[in-house]
Amino acid sequence: MKRIVGATLVGLGVLLVVAAAGLPLYVAPAVSQLPYDLERSTSVAESASAEFLQIKSGVPSVERGGLRSVVEVIPQAKATEEKMTGDLEGKAVVWDVYQTVKRADDGMAISQYSTELAVERRSGAAAKWDGAWLKDGTEQPANYAGQVYKFPFGTEKKDYPVYDRDLRRAVPAQFKEVTKVRGVEVYRFEQTISEEQLPLAEANLKLLLSRFAPEATTGRLMYSNTRSFWVEPVTGSYVDLRDQPRKVLVPDVGPQTVVLGADFRYDEKTQIDSAKRAADNAAAIKLVRLWGPLGLGLLGLVAIVGGTLLSLRGSRRPGAAVAAAGTGPSVVEPVGGGGHTGAHRVADDAAEKPSDGAASADADDARTASLPEQRPPAERPATR
Repeated sequence: MKRIVGATLVGLGVLLVVAAAGLPLYVAPAVSQLPYDLERSTSVAESASAEFLQIKSGVPSVERGGLRSVVEVIPQAKATEEKMTGDLEGKAVVWDVYQTVKRADDGMAISQYSTELAVERRSGAAAKWDGAWLKDGTEQPANYAGQVYKFPFGTEKKDYPVYDRDLRRAVPAQFKEVTKVRGVEVYRFEQTISEEQLPLAEANLKLLLSRFAPEATTGRLMYSNTRSFWVEPVTGSYVDLRDQPRKVLVPDVGPQTVVLGADFRYDEKTQIDSAKRAADNAAAIKLVRLWGPLGLGLLGLVAIVGGTLLSLRGSRRPGAAVAAAGTGPSVVEPVGGGGHTGAHRVADDAAEKPSDGAASADADDARTASLPEQRPPAERPATR
């Protein structure tokens, strides 16, 4: 029975060790990527004090006040199934994203955009897809590249190219430090964009010049920004975000005009929700990558060792137990060699030697004396 139980434990231990090896090799990659059925998410960033361009009744003006930016990411499972074919099949997902910037006081929309793009499931970077589009009031193609809305699973302490919607290209975000947001360990990256000219439609340029630099004949729209990303490294998810855009109208004649100057930061609720979601997802991934394999591996080794010891104890020969018990009562054999061999020798000696005189009688007496009394007590001679 011990051998059966021991063999069962050894087999179970081997299975546990194999499972421990399989978790990081096969299961971990499956969970370390964007799922097809990812739930929609909403993030809110606020700028308490901002300068911004507002057009009312066709007349532009620069206003001051608070702004609220809402970004909705809506994964499109059906579009992913239908449109992610060829090299993108199984490797990318389709997202629809909407952003609206409104005044904090009256809720009037200041700017908005919508887009559809393909995102690589593991890296979180934009995938090359001809079906991507971006509508923000300009005629510029999207040209998606680099990280968009998230960083890779297993984010490292290095620089990453991050897409900038105004420039329509990726700009490096440099790793700065390891810190914490809402109790979650994060990597902080910083992206700096220095004074670059943005394309501006001729009609829009004339409208701005007519209001802010009527003597100018031409001008440029200059753009700069500093972004900070607080990224949970296991999942690559944003836990916090700061966006400091600045746009300045620079006419060839006349003063410059700031048409956008803001400092957006995730609001408290977005930070709390993002931190909790990132921490939960990171814990699930770590369980599969590290703690699960360690636990299963240790249990497997314990089962193998215990089963082996149990099998060895159950496989001892029965003779070994008898030999170990040799300290019990011993059997006294007859004098003359003992056992059947001694009796045969006595019989042989008696057959070879003829019976004569006293020697024969003595032999008979000796044999008689060596045998126990077989007569009933009534027939035995009285003892003196």
